[in-house]
Amino acid sequence: MSAKIQTEHIDQVALTRRADASANVYLFGGTLTSWKLKEHEVLFLSKDAVFNNKKAIRGGVPLIFPNFGPWSKGRPQHGFARTSLWQLAGENKDRKTGNVSATFTLEDNEETRKLWNHSFKLTYTVTLKKKSLLLEFTVDNKGQDTFDFTCLLHTYLLVDDITQTSVVGLQGTKYDDKVLGEKDRVEENEEVTITGETDRIYKSTPNELTVKNTREGKSIVIKKDNFPDAVVWNPWVDKAKAMSDFGDEEYRVMICVEAGHVAQPFHLEPSESFHASQEITLV
Repeated sequence: MSAKIQTEHIDQVALTRRADASANVYLFGGTLTSWKLKEHEVLFLSKDAVFNNKKAIRGGVPLIFPNFGPWSKGRPQHGFARTSLWQLAGENKDRKTGNVSATFTLEDNEETRKLWNHSFKLTYTVTLKKKSLLLEFTVDNKGQDTFDFTCLLHTYLLVDDITQTSVVGLQGTKYDDKVLGEKDRVEENEEVTITGETDRIYKSTPNELTVKNTREGKSIVIKKDNFPDAVVWNPWVDKAKAMSDFGDEEYRVMICVEAGHVAQPFHLEPSESFHASQEITLV
């Protein structure tokens, strides 16, 4: 079903579902770095990604919590979840369906409290199905005080040619364009294409989005629950060259379509929970 393996002193968990699907999750960052359907890789992982237990892994699905984007007071961009060591909490195989899952947890500790002084527990479950990948994300407030947070599944998808890829389902939604520095633009296009540096936060989006023509003419359907927002990102030429952990030409073969709760923080009361998920299907 799965096996905990060691690679260059970094723990990772390998999941296998019969001959249908496989996935790898690094405990560092709880980062899913590979999802294959019959050897067809769906996720992008940079050839220059750094695996040193310090820097966030460039690719796969990094987990963003408790802050999306730049963080005040010199704290790390995108929070600390993607650079913290998660624990493998459990594994499961459904005998009826054959689906295989692994659950990972992250709780507050001395290092997280230095950055964000709240008591919490994150639970992240990765489930391999025959033709899809289900990612479930839960935040529990374990303390006596309320707290606000933003969170996101920073999903990198592998594509054959970014100029031929498009995102469907965003027409009519408002978005903030971080490249142009403009807020509340309205998406007019039925298919959003990438023709330059792209960094957009789409707000209150439909629960189903389709990324067309990813690899070998296939599309990816993203079904999300309680993730109202979607970020679309591609660094393009100059930003790609500026990143040491990203190949100069790799912008041509990837797109990030990221389900999240980022346009507005979520307010979580003591003893309450936030639960959200996304399921990715290759069609």
